[in-house]
Amino acid sequence: MDIISTFVIILFITNFIFATILIFIERKDPAATWAWLLVLYFIPFLGFVIYLLLGQNLTRSKLFYWEGIKKIGLESSIMEQKEQLQDSTFTFRNEMVEQNRDLIFMHLMNNDALLTKRNHIDIYYDGKEKFNTLFEDIERATSFIHIQYYIFKNDELGKKLIKLLTKKASQGVTVRLLYDDLGSRKLRKKHLAGLENAGGEVGVFFPSSFTIINLRLNYRNHRKLVNIDGNIGYLGGFNVGNEYLGKKEKFGYWRDTHLRILGQSVHAIQTRFILDWNQAVKKKAIQYEDRYFPTIDELENENTPMQIVSSGPDSEWEQIKNGYVKMIAQAKDSILIQTPYFIPDQTLFDILKIAALSGVDVKVMIPNKPDHPFVYWATYSYVGELLKAGARIYIYDNGFIHAKTLIIDRSINAVGTANIDMRSFKLNFEVTAFIYDQNTSENLAQMFEEDMKLSFELTQELYDNRSTWIRFKESISRLLSPIL
Repeated sequence: MDIISTFVIILFITNFIFATILIFIERKDPAATWAWLLVLYFIPFLGFVIYLLLGQNLTRSKLFYWEGIKKIGLESSIMEQKEQLQDSTFTFRNEMVEQNRDLIFMHLMNNDALLTKRNHIDIYYDGKEKFNTLFEDIERATSFIHIQYYIFKNDELGKKLIKLLTKKASQGVTVRLLYDDLGSRKLRKKHLAGLENAGGEVGVFFPSSFTIINLRLNYRNHRKLVNIDGNIGYLGGFNVGNEYLGKKEKFGYWRDTHLRILGQSVHAIQTRFILDWNQAVKKKAIQYEDRYFPTIDELENENTPMQIVSSGPDSEWEQIKNGYVKMIAQAKDSILIQTPYFIPDQTLFDILKIAALSGVDVKVMIPNKPDHPFVYWATYSYVGELLKAGARIYIYDNGFIHAKTLIIDRSINAVGTANIDMRSFKLNFEVTAFIYDQNTSENLAQMFEEDMKLSFELTQELYDNRSTWIRFKESISRLLSPIL
């Protein structure tokens, strides 16, 4: 046996031994374990490298430095509300709240998600409208601007936003910009030099020590949050880039869902930003100041209860997914879902199938254009199986739909940054607004119906007649779905 053959055999044995040790020592769920074994078996050597970049969490304890889940600025309110829930004195005199006390309890007790009621919500489905309003709000800022996006591009939209933030910083407004290193991998320090020179501060979430690749490909901050003067908050699916204005030919029109929030929930958005900022920029950590949590005048004519719920690999529970499961389990009439990726774990998938089999009107809308091929074909596989249970599947055909919405019985809803996939539930840092309001839910449901007019329905007949090539892509992607 020559030297090369011996070397190859040694590498194969080493690959197998280390793969076995690394996978099973981490006690992953069986589906993810088998998916990684397939990768390691069919792509030796390279598969092992991919696992080290994407799959391992042996150093997880060293990645997170949050001091517990202390909610800066909200501690006393959270404690008071918990006590009220536990001794049954908690009441908001709102029918939707009373009907969902157990869901509210779960988010409050396990995520410190304060329930607030005096909120006003504007919903934006179009990027141009959302960013025009955001720019107007930033222009009027007098105290501070806290802005956080997963993707922030240095294109036409990004440059315009940086220019405006630089202007506000030069006027003495406190400006802090936080972005994810991987999501915004083409954004460079030089692009933000003017902002920093004007007094603005910039934070990067989990930055890479290398120019070409970030060794921590998992655990990305997928949140999109803005807080202006402690009075106006933004949360939803839009990132910063020309494609979100529908200016990228590959995707065409970009259909998303984003919330502009006035009222008490803005404080919860502020707390979430501060926690993320202090994790990323420890040398310039934000300390509590009254101006960051100004007294918000009661919006007397508003009664929109909501909770701002966050989740991530630093959390004990998959809080957003658990909220979805709880909502779906209590559905009586309808379940409407819009998501760019539909790769549910077994719990969520089973509860959806049970709902459909029970006669609940389950409708799921996904895009017709993939931005991640493996994810798209895995999505196609899952919705195909959901069809058999009686659900109805709609393929949005007017560009790309990126909305992340769940509407139950046209009465309560969830809107945020989390996709219906295992990455959002387990690995990404996400945030979602759970809204207990019939008017908001009806607004979202009506938009779903408008989107249906721009979609085609994936019937059982269409799905059964798909090509052999599509079936092959589905099969491969489905096997890899636990690690996508």
